[in-house]
Formats: sequence, C-alpha cells, structure tokens
Amino acid sequence: MNMIVCVKQVIDPEAPPSSFRVDEAGKKVVPPAGVPPVISPFDENAVEAALRIKDVQGGKITVISMGVNLLREVVKKPLSMGADELVLLEDEAFAGGDSWSNARALALAIKKIGVYDLIFCGRQAADWDEGQVGSGIAEMLGLPGVTLARKIDVSDGKARVEQVTADGYEVVEVSLPALITVSNELGEARYPTIKGIMAAKKIEPIVWKPADIGLEPEQAGAAGRKIILQKLYQPVHEGKCEIIEGESPEEAGAKLALKLREAKLL
Repeated sequence: MNMIVCVKQVIDPEAPPSSFRVDEAGKKVVPPAGVPPVISPFDENAVEAALRIKDVQGGKITVISMGVNLLREVVKKPLSMGADELVLLEDEAFAGGDSWSNARALALAIKKIGVYDLIFCGRQAADWDEGQVGSGIAEMLGLPGVTLARKIDVSDGKARVEQVTADGYEVVEVSLPALITVSNELGEARYPTIKGIMAAKKIEPIVWKPADIGLEPEQAGAAGRKIILQKLYQPVHEGKCEIIEGESPEEAGAKLALKLREAKLL
C-alpha cells in the first residue's frame, strides 16, 4: 500500500489572538513573534489515517509539504510519527498561492512520485480554512475523491469511508487509487516516539523546485493565483453589557424578560 499525505506548515492556531497581526497593505498575516509554526491539525489527522492503514497492511507513506523556509523540526513531525519519506516543494516561487496554484503544484509533485494507492489531505488548512485543495488535486489527477472522512477501511482494492455529515455520517465506497480528505472526527493523531524522533533526524527530505515538477515559476504560488484577494483585515467585535437590577430577584427577572422581549429574543 503506497500512500501520500499532503501537509502544511501553518501559524499555530492555538496562539493567543492578540499575537496576530494583519498587514492590510500587503494582504498577508504577519507570523507572531516567538510562536513557532506547526503542522495544520487536520493534516495531522490525515497522517494518522495513513498510519492506521500502514499498521494493518504495511506499506509506504510519503509526505509532501510546500512553502518557503519550512522548518525541518516542524515538517519532519510526520516522519517521527511513522511516515517513511518527506518531499518538500520549497522555493520562493511557491509563496502566496491560492487553492488553485497550490493544488496544481501538489498534483504535479504527486504525478512525479508516480506510484500511489491513496492520497490523504486534511479536510481544510487551519490558516485559510478553504477546504478546496484536496478536491482540486483529485480533479487534476482524474481521481475519485471523498471528503470529511472519519474512518477508512481498505480491502480488495477499495476504500470504505465513513463520511461526516451535518447530523451523523454516511458510508461510501470508492475504488483505488483515490484521494480522501480527513476530518478531526477520525480521532487524535498519535504522539511521536523518542525512537521515531531519532529516526526522523536521520531522514533527509527530498527538495523540489518548480522546474523539478514541470512547473514554470510564473505558474506557481502568487503568480499562478486564480483568486483575487480584495481585502484582508482583522474583524472588530464589539459588545455591550447592561445590568438589570431590581428590588428582588423576581423583579430583576421580570425586567430582564421585558428587555429580552423588546429585543425580540423572547
């Protein structure tokens, strides 16, 4: 079983909101000082999905990550969890991409790898939350795609997937090769072991530039975008509080009920 997992290095979504700053002129988020990036949590779920299949059936897991100045201690985490190989699409040309240009670059990298039964992505990235890249890769590679997986079983050349819905889940079956996006309902990703961390340190990633995957620099990253970002800003949330008083709890409760009725909340 040959599996490929796409992962993304992102600003830590658990960082305090006060640490975020948006460069409105440059239309980009400024990474908070002193807060190291992490692998997008949904992508960790995708790595875990591949590892669970490997635990049962064996096989090889190749991880692909794309970006600029990727921190090795971050992007090597899937290796310390149990993945086998790491491919980095690392070049300034890959910066600032949208769902289209990112999916195109990843699809070309997967074509170059060539041998795969399953491709996994997180359901969406923790930074932009668009959830489009996985389906885009499937379309570009001409593969069936299943989104929002919470459980995956593979046998007889098919994957049986429990797909999350608004009020539960449904079961779908898809022939391999296929692409599956994984949701957090799959469960927590395993922690790297000391042995895994030591083994990951010895694995050197394969680094590809745009030319290595047959992509012109002007087709990658920001230059290859199809989406025009009009404005990026931090929303301002304002609220006010009014204290309802009364001579007794009953009177205060009655006044509160009247206020709620006036606001058409009752």
